[in-house]
Amino acid sequence: MCADRSNVILASRRFAKTARLTLVLFSALAGTAGAAAGDKTDVVRDLAGRVGPIVGSALACRDIARPRIQAIVDKFTAVIVEASSNEAERSDLTQSFDRSVADGRGAVTTGRTDCRSADRQLTDLERSIAGPGPGPSVAAIAPSSAAAATSPTAPVAAGSPVRGVTDQEIRFGIAAPFSGSAKELGRQMKLGIDTAFNRVNEAGGVEGRMLKLIAADDGYEPTRTTDAMKQLYEKDQVFGIIGNVGTPTALVAVPYALERKLLFFGAFTGANVLRNDPPDRYIFNYRASYAEETDVVVRYLVKLRRIPIRQIAVFAQQDTYGDSGFAGVSKAVRALGVNDASIVRLNYKRNTVDVDDAIIQLKLQKPPIKAVVMVATYRAAAKFIEKTHDLFPGMIYTNVSFVGSTALADELMLLGPRYASGVIVTQVVPAVSGYSSIVLEYKNALAKYFPGEAPDYVSLEGYVAANVLIQGLKRTGPQLDTEKLIDVLENTRNFDLGLGANLGFGRAEHQASHKIWGTALDDNGKYQAIELE
Repeated sequence: MCADRSNVILASRRFAKTARLTLVLFSALAGTAGAAAGDKTDVVRDLAGRVGPIVGSALACRDIARPRIQAIVDKFTAVIVEASSNEAERSDLTQSFDRSVADGRGAVTTGRTDCRSADRQLTDLERSIAGPGPGPSVAAIAPSSAAAATSPTAPVAAGSPVRGVTDQEIRFGIAAPFSGSAKELGRQMKLGIDTAFNRVNEAGGVEGRMLKLIAADDGYEPTRTTDAMKQLYEKDQVFGIIGNVGTPTALVAVPYALERKLLFFGAFTGANVLRNDPPDRYIFNYRASYAEETDVVVRYLVKLRRIPIRQIAVFAQQDTYGDSGFAGVSKAVRALGVNDASIVRLNYKRNTVDVDDAIIQLKLQKPPIKAVVMVATYRAAAKFIEKTHDLFPGMIYTNVSFVGSTALADELMLLGPRYASGVIVTQVVPAVSGYSSIVLEYKNALAKYFPGEAPDYVSLEGYVAANVLIQGLKRTGPQLDTEKLIDVLENTRNFDLGLGANLGFGRAEHQASHKIWGTALDDNGKYQAIELE
C-alpha cells in the first residue's frame, strides 16, 4: 500500500514538472516563427511527448469533464497545423501526439498514476496555457528550437556507454507504414509490440528498465526508409530495431542496420534478404519465410485440391516482396519435379489497387487458371478478388501472411460474404480465435492495455516477436549491450512460449520459427483452421 502511494506521489511530481516544461515548450514554439520548418516540427514533436500523456491520463478518468480535455486537444491540433509545412509532416506529428496520448492512458490503467494526479496535471496545463508568458527564470531553461531539433527524444544518461540504454529504459525503434495503403500493417505490428512491452513494464521491466518503442513512418516506400531509419538511429538514439514492415523497405533498412551493427529483430517480412546463409550477425527473424509459406500452399493445391500446376497462377506485387513470393512458388514447383517456366505471374504496382492489367492477362490463360497464390497487401488482394470472383467461378484464392488477415477479411466482407468465403491465408502464428497459452495471454494483455482493439494476426505476430526479444534481454542480464545480447540469442534454443512449437536460434540459425498454420474465411468473415497437409 505504501509503495503504491509512493509511486503515485512520484508520478504526481513528474506530472507537475511536465506541465511546467510544457509551458516552456509552448513558449519555445512561439519563438520559432522565423525558424526552419524542421526546427518547428521537432519542437512540436517534443511538445507532443509532453502534452499527449496529460491528455491520455485525463481521458482514462471518467470524472474529468471531456470539454476540458477537448479544449487542450483543439489547441494542440492548431499548433500542429501551424508548424506543419505539408500533409506528411502533419500526419507524422499527429501520430506522435496519438502515441503519447496512448502512453498517458496506460499510465492510469496500469496504476502508475491515478485520476487525482491526472486532474491536477490537466489543471496545471490549462493554467500554463491560459496564463501570462514565462518569466526570465523559466525562459532561462527553455530549450532553443535548434536544441529541440537535435536532442534525442529521451537522452542517454551521462556516462552510459550503450546507445539507447539508460538505468531507466531501453529504447527500440520501428520503421513501418503509418500512412498510405498499407498503414494498418504498421499500426497492428506496433500495437502487438507495445502490448508486450506494456506487459513486461508493468511487472518491473527488464532489470528495472522500461522498454520503449519509438515509431517512424516510411509509408511502405523504400525512398522514405533511409530517413525513417536515420531518425530512429540518430535522433531517437534507439538500442535496436524491432518489427519493421515490408520487403522493399527492408532492402534499404537492413544494410543501414548492418553498417552500424544495429540489432534488426523480428521484421514483418518473410523475404530472403533477411535470411542469408550463413545469417547476418545483427539480423534475427521470428517468422517462417515466404518460401516456406508458398511451398506449403503449392503442395496443398496440388496434392489436396488436385489442381494441375499449369492452372496455378501467382498474383504478386511488382517489387522485391512479390519477387520473394514468386521465387517461393517456383522453388516449390521445381521440388515437385515440374518445370517452373510456365508459371504465370500477374503483377500490380505497390501502394495501388490497379489490378486491371493482371486481370487482362488472367483472362488470356489457356487452360483457365483455377487457383491464384497471392503475394499482395490487403487492399490490392481484395480488389483482385472482387474483380475476378464472378469471372472465374470456383477460383481458389490463397494469400501469404503479410497480406494482413483481419484487414483483408474486413475489405472482403464489405463486398459481401460470398467474396470472403473460402479465401485462404497462411499464418505464422496460431489462430487468434484459439485457446493456446500464448493467444490467451496476448488477448488478455491487448484488452487490458488497449481496450477496444480487436485481436489480429499481425498484432499477435508483433506480440510474439517482442516476447522472443524480451526473453533474450532477460537472459542477457543488467550489463546489456548489442554483442552480449546477440551471443545470448545465438545460444537460446528450444524455449516454449505456448505456440505449440519450440523456438530457438543458433550461430547458423537466426529464424526462431518455421511453423505455418492454415486458415480460411467462412461466410461470417471469420478465420477457421484448415489442414494444409
